[in-house]
Amino acid sequence: MAEVISVRFRGGSKNYYFDPRGLQVEPETYVVVETAQGMEYARCVEANHEVPDQMVVQPLRPVVRIATENDHRSAEYNRKREKEAFGICEKKIADHGLEMKLVNVECSFEGNKIIFFFTADGRVDFRELVKDLASVFRARIELRQIGVRDEAKMLGGMGICGRPLCCSQFLDEFIPVSIKMAKTQSLSLNPTKISGTCGRLMCCLKYEQAAYEDAAKRMPKNESFVDTPDGVGNVSNVDLLREQVQVRLDAAPESPRRYKVSEIRVLRNGKGSREGIEIPKDHPTRQQDEETEEFVFRANNRRQGSSRTPIAVPSVLAGEPAGEEERPGGSNANNRRRHRNNRGNKPRPSQQQSADKPVRQEGAARPQDRPARPPKAEKQEKVEKLQVRPATDTTAAKKAAADRAARQQQSGQEGKPNNYHNRRRPYRRPKGKGGEK
Repeated sequence: MAEVISVRFRGGSKNYYFDPRGLQVEPETYVVVETAQGMEYARCVEANHEVPDQMVVQPLRPVVRIATENDHRSAEYNRKREKEAFGICEKKIADHGLEMKLVNVECSFEGNKIIFFFTADGRVDFRELVKDLASVFRARIELRQIGVRDEAKMLGGMGICGRPLCCSQFLDEFIPVSIKMAKTQSLSLNPTKISGTCGRLMCCLKYEQAAYEDAAKRMPKNESFVDTPDGVGNVSNVDLLREQVQVRLDAAPESPRRYKVSEIRVLRNGKGSREGIEIPKDHPTRQQDEETEEFVFRANNRRQGSSRTPIAVPSVLAGEPAGEEERPGGSNANNRRRHRNNRGNKPRPSQQQSADKPVRQEGAARPQDRPARPPKAEKQEKVEKLQVRPATDTTAAKKAAADRAARQQQSGQEGKPNNYHNRRRPYRRPKGKGGEK
């Protein structure tokens, strides 16, 4: 066992082991360590602890000292120098006309070396650029070409999940990701949905790949010939997360049904012919779904107006016929119809019963001392109730019409109907232009 401390350099997410050499270093403390490129300024992420010798990369570099105030000022000065170098390098790249994109600049702790990171589609001849930068900064200049994944790790950002990028947070190294992983997880093959900020396939596709592969071994493949509680059929879809399959039954191929893996019996895994496959006479039994039980339990409680009293699940779900004794309140449709008809109807005053008046229950016998209702009188014949109207005198009607015609002749309106709509109306000038104001 070797005593080490774990440190992390700026812009990196990988931990490195260093020999403390008797120093007690607390987490989140900055130290100066010795590396292959010289002295470096790093942050301690894990205090003194022991690790097996197999995990240590030899030779184990030592910790020089815990960072002092001068070390903090030197690190701050290097940060400002990096910002200035970034702007100068971009101008130099534009002057030389190089097809490259500057990503980041890092200055060593001792200040004798500056590293420029860039991305490019192909090889770039930057020899003249290095000479110009060396003459400006009077230091050793190094240009490194990186990929788009390293660019995203170095710059950081937010992923489509709303969290910081995994590569800039905790990933030590990039793991290979293939399009086969997206197919195994039944994801959309749309590049915009399965690609990360860097433009490559998302690293998180690798996280659940082992779980999907393990579930795929226990699940039947598509087009498998299976036996279900409702008959035999072929598997049309497989849901690995819920461990359910969608089966197109031979009896009803138009409407596929869902079953759990424990409810089916695989007769042939994958595509193939049914010849020689013996179909068993007894079908698997259907298991009661816990989600359905919980749904019915809550629905019954809401119908009864209580959320605490448990109510048994109706036996209809279990395949047993429901009799009239199991439904004391009638069917649900009748209850809803009765509730809708009685909604908002208040009892009339004539229907309200006084407190001193006894209420007779249904089926109870009438009291014997109550006087009987007198019988209704017999209705008389309708012919007796009808009154015969006297006959109309035509002579009087003709005389009245003659008098009306004589009055119209005297007034000069003979032959014109005497009504309101045919009277002559006086002329009125319109209001507005030239009319009445």
